[in-house]
Amino acid sequence: MTVEVSVLIVSYNTAELTVRCLQSVLAEPPGAETEIIVVDNASTDGSPDAIRDVFPSVRLIESATNLGFGRAVNLAASHASGDFLLLLNPDAVVLEGAITEILTFARRNPACGLYGGRTLRPDGSVDPSSCWGAPSLWSLVCFGVGLSTMFRGSRIFDPESLGRWQRDSVREVGVVTGCLLLVGRGLFERLGGFDPRFFMYGEDTDLSMRARAAGYCPTIVPTATIVHHVGASSSNWAAKHVLVLRGKTTLVRKHWTGRRQRLCLAMIVLGVALRALADLGSGLARGRPRARASDWRALWGRRRDWWPGYPPYSEPTGGVPSQSGVPPELASGTVHPSRHLTRP
Repeated sequence: MTVEVSVLIVSYNTAELTVRCLQSVLAEPPGAETEIIVVDNASTDGSPDAIRDVFPSVRLIESATNLGFGRAVNLAASHASGDFLLLLNPDAVVLEGAITEILTFARRNPACGLYGGRTLRPDGSVDPSSCWGAPSLWSLVCFGVGLSTMFRGSRIFDPESLGRWQRDSVREVGVVTGCLLLVGRGLFERLGGFDPRFFMYGEDTDLSMRARAAGYCPTIVPTATIVHHVGASSSNWAAKHVLVLRGKTTLVRKHWTGRRQRLCLAMIVLGVALRALADLGSGLARGRPRARASDWRALWGRRRDWWPGYPPYSEPTGGVPSQSGVPPELASGTVHPSRHLTRP
C-alpha cells in the first residue's frame, strides 16, 4: 500500500519522551497509511535501544554525531516515501484525530503548502509556540526598543506573537514551527528542505519565509492538536537563547540586505542590551541577584557567540557526518534542545 504520510521525529537524549510520542502516533486511528522515521542525534541516554526494543516497526536512523534539527530532518526526509512529511517534536503527545485532521485539510487546501496545528501545555492551556508572525523590520524594532516586552501579546507592538489569538481557528500565519509541521514531500524537495546552516532554531522560520515567497500560505489547523510536555524555562536559559539569537541573526543576514539588514541586526543587539540593563538594575535595587527563568546579562555577555550567526555549512566528505557549526553547548550535551522556547 502507498504510504501517504511519513512522520519524522528527531531524537536527542529524550528516550522516555520519544517513547511516549511514538505511542501516541501509533494509537492514531488508521485514516492513512503511515510510516515513522526517527533520526537519533547521537543520544547517550539509551534512546536508540528504547526505540528499537519497543517499536520494531519504526525506522531508526542513528547518527554518529549531533546533526542538529534541520539537518536531521533533511536526512529523515531523504529516506521517506510518503506523499506528505509530518515533522513532530519528540516531547509531544498527539491527541486523537490530529494526524487525520491535518492531512484532510492539506488535501482540500493544497495552496497553503505548510500546515501547523494547536499546541497545549499539560495543564490544558494554550502554548502559542505552534506558530508565529513572520519577522519583519517593524517586529525587530519593537524588540529593539522594548515595545514587545512592555506590550506583550499586542498585535501592533508584539506582532510576532499574533496578539491574543488562541490558535483556535483556521488562519494563515507567517511561520509554522517544526514542533508540528506538515508539508508535501514534493514541495519540501522543491524548496530544498531545511537550510543546513541553521543548526537549531530559525530553520522553520526560514522554510516558511521561502514557502511564502514561492506563493504558498502557511496555515494553522486548530483541530490538529498536540500536548507539549517540556517546559521552556531551565537553568540553561542563556545557552539555549544563544542558539535562538544565532538563528535570528542568520535569518536577517540571509533574507535582507543593505540598510535594512544593518538596522535589523542593530535592533537585535539593542534589544538584548536593554534587557540586560533592566536585569542589572533590578539586581542592584534588590541588593543581590534575583532568581529568574531568564538571564539577559549572561546572554549579552555571550554576544560574540550569537552575533555572527551560524557559519556556512559544508557538505561532509567521505560519508562522515560533519559537525561544522555545532554549538559547544550541544556538542558537549549540556543543553537539552527543546523546540519550544519563549521568544526573546
